Formats: sequence, structure tokens, C-alpha cells
Amino acid sequence: KMVNRDVLFALALFAAFTMPARAGDVALTPDGQWKEFLVDRDLAQNFGVGWVDANDAYSALAFTFTIGAGSTGVLTVVDAGFAGDTYRITNFGTETGFGSTSPVPTAAYDPSGAAIVDFDLALAAPSFSRGVFSFGAGSYRISGSLDQSVAFEGLPLNATIGGIRLTTVTPIPEPATGAMLAAGLGLVAALVRRRRR
Repeated sequence: KMVNRDVLFALALFAAFTMPARAGDVALTPDGQWKEFLVDRDLAQNFGVGWVDANDAYSALAFTFTIGAGSTGVLTVVDAGFAGDTYRITNFGTETGFGSTSPVPTAAYDPSGAAIVDFDLALAAPSFSRGVFSFGAGSYRISGSLDQSVAFEGLPLNATIGGIRLTTVTPIPEPATGAMLAAGLGLVAALVRRRRR
């Protein structure tokens, strides 16, 4: 039997609009400014414990960036809210070369306790998990999920807030490299002077 082309087109159009999009990709600039991510099993579109974007209907969230040749990227991830959560970090969906943020003791959620939502304060507090990762030149898509959650009435809360920031470091030439560069420039200058005579 032949299927009407209009029906096929309508089905393809329907599938395109109903498939989950990668709309949760956020460009991360190397300015050292914190970007926020959330985890909330009850609000996430897939009901998981991965990073989600509250600005995009709690869809999966990833941070993208590119490190140029000759530079090193330094990525910092910190837990905030209540101490006791840790994250597993991925790049393009794989954990190769990353792993988890620092281990911290499991804590119980205390709704009357003081919460830290300032990422710099959380980074300075040893009870909050953090990770610092270095990257060479290349393109990256970083995401994560809860590895350990604060407990609430004996069960994982599976809801938290975290921060991520990126800085880049351009290597300073070693003294020997600088000396070789200066000697080479001096030699070129001498050859230019000799030719002018």
C-alpha cells in the first residue's frame, strides 16, 4: 500500500516538535562568573537527579565552552544550599577524565538550618563539596548529576542548587623559551642590518 506524502510529512513534523530538544545547553564564558544549576527529582522532566534548567521547564542542563590552543580552562563546580551533596561530572555524557566533586559527610536536611546560596561562601566552607577540573584546548559539554544527596526523613532529598564557573589561563613562556625568542629576534635584526649595508 502507498502512504500519502501529506500524512508522512505531518507525522515527521509532529515527531520533530514532540521530541525532547537540547535546549538546556548554556554557553559558559571564561569570565569567572558563577552560573547556577539545579537538581530536583520532582520537577525534572525525566524525574532524574541530573542538572536541570529552571528557565527551560526543568529540562536537562549542560554547559558548553571551547578552550583555545595554548590556553588551559579551569572549571570549578560547587554545591550550595545545604551541605552534604556531591556531584558526578560528565563531558558529552561520559565521565572519562572527570569523576565526582570532593567527598563530604552525608548530612540530614534541616529546614530550619541556615542555607548558603552564595557560591563563593559555599566554596570557602569545607562542608560543601567542590571540584576543580583542568581542560586543554578543545570543545566541551559539561553536565552532571547528584552522586550523594542530603537525607530527608531517612531518604535522599534529591533536590539542591549548585554553581559552575570557568576561567582560562594562558601559559607564560618559560625563561629558556623567552631567551631563545630574544636570541632569534636579535639574529634576525643583525641580518637585516647587514643586508642594508
